[in-house]
Amino acid sequence: MASSSFCPKHALTLFTSTNNRRNRVISPEFFVRFPASGSLGSSRCVVSIDSSDSNNNNNVKHRLMASGSSAAAPVMDQFPTQTTSSPAVPTTVDVDLGNRSYPIYIGSRLLDQPELLQRHVHGKQVLVVTNTTIAPLYLDKTIHALTDGNPNVKVESVILPDGEQFKNMDTLMKVFDKAIESRMDRRCTFVALGGGVIGDMCGYAAASYLRGVNFIQIPTTVMAQVDSSVGGKTGINHRLGKNLIGAFYQPQCVLIDTDTLNTLPDRELASGLAEVIKYGLIRDAEFFEWQEKNMEALLARDPSAFTYAIKRSCENKAEVVSLDEKESGLRATLNLGHTFGHAIETGVGYGQWFHGEAVAAGTVMAVDMSYRLGWIDDSIVKRVHKILVKAKLPTAPPETMTVDVFKSVMAVDKKVADGLLRLILLKGPLGNCVFTSDYDKKALDDTLHAFCKS
Repeated sequence: MASSSFCPKHALTLFTSTNNRRNRVISPEFFVRFPASGSLGSSRCVVSIDSSDSNNNNNVKHRLMASGSSAAAPVMDQFPTQTTSSPAVPTTVDVDLGNRSYPIYIGSRLLDQPELLQRHVHGKQVLVVTNTTIAPLYLDKTIHALTDGNPNVKVESVILPDGEQFKNMDTLMKVFDKAIESRMDRRCTFVALGGGVIGDMCGYAAASYLRGVNFIQIPTTVMAQVDSSVGGKTGINHRLGKNLIGAFYQPQCVLIDTDTLNTLPDRELASGLAEVIKYGLIRDAEFFEWQEKNMEALLARDPSAFTYAIKRSCENKAEVVSLDEKESGLRATLNLGHTFGHAIETGVGYGQWFHGEAVAAGTVMAVDMSYRLGWIDDSIVKRVHKILVKAKLPTAPPETMTVDVFKSVMAVDKKVADGLLRLILLKGPLGNCVFTSDYDKKALDDTLHAFCKS
C-alpha cells in the first residue's frame, strides 16, 4: 500500500496502472491524485479498504475493479475538428453505476433524433419540466422528439419561473401538482429541460413522486451540460443555505444537444466555464492546459471546442461518480470553490450572482488559502487568476460580502462534519487536491479578510 506522511490509520487507497502513475491515498483528509488525464475512461483501478474500519466498509462502495467504457480524446494544442459528414452522431460517455448505469449523449441536433429519447422512456406518460425561458425555444421540439412515431405516449408539461431564487419548495410543488392532476403513474418519466435549477428540481421531484419515477436530463446550459446534469445530485435551496434539501437520484440518460448553447446568453455561457476550469485544477492538468490555449474558442462558441470540453468534463465527472456516488469523500473534491461560492450565492441573495460566477470567485479564494498554507506555488495562483479573467469571470466576491457573512453561511455547509468545516484545497502540482478539515484556521481567516472589507 502506498505510504504517505499524512496518511491516517484507516485509509482508502487507490492505485492506477495507467501511464505508470500509482496513486494515492484517499483518507478522512482525502489527499487525491488522479491518473494522467489521458487515461480517463480507460484506467484500471484497484480499490482496497482497511477491513478494520467498519464505517468505511459500510459507507464506501466496494469496487475492486473499475474500468470506464469510453476512451478519452487526446489532448492537443487545438481542439479536434468535427466532421460534417455525420454531425448528428452522438458521442457517448457512460456513467458506470452497475445496474443503474446510464449514457450521456453529446452532439449537435440530438433533439432531432427521437430514438435517443424514446429508448429511455419506459411507460406511456411523460412530464416535461422546463421554465419560461426555455419553453418557447425547445419545448415543442422536445415533445416532438418524445412522440414522433410513438403515438401511445402522452406528454404533459409544467413551465416554472426561471431563476435560482425559484429553486424552492413552493416551486417544486407545482411539479407535483401537475403530475398528480395528470394522474402520472409509477411508470411515468419526468424530463428535465433546462439548466441546473430545472435539472435539480425535476430530479428531486422524480426521486420523491410516488417514491421514485424515471427521469431524463436534457441540459441546455454549459453549467448543466458539464456538471449538474451528471451524477444524480438533485434538490432545492433553503433560505439559510444552498442545496441543503435533496437526494441522490440518477437519471435514465443525459442528452446534451450542443445546439442549445446557441441561444445561451454570454454571461450564462461564461458562468458554466467555471466548472470546466474546475476539472482541470483538481484532477486533469492537461485539460487545464488545453483550456488555457482554447478559451477564446469556447467564448466564441466554437462547436468543436465545446463538444470536446463537454466530453472531457463529463468523462472526469463520470469517473468520480462511478467511484463515489454518494459523496463519501472522493466526490467532494468536485466542489472546489463551492463552499465559498455557495456562501456568496446565499449571502447576496439567490439569483443575484450566477452559480458559476460565485464558484469562480470561490475558486480564487480556495487557491489563495492553498497558497497561504504553502501547499501550492504562486505560478498556480497566477494561472488561475489569468484563466478566469480570460473566461470573463469574477475573481473576487462582491463588496457586500463580509467575513461574518461568510462564516455564518459556511457553518451550515453540507461539508461540515462534527462541527468542523471541510474544504477542497489544492495541494502539490496542478491537478491535485485535498478534502480536509486539517488546516491552519488562521489561513482561512487571512483569506477571508484579504477578500472582504470587514
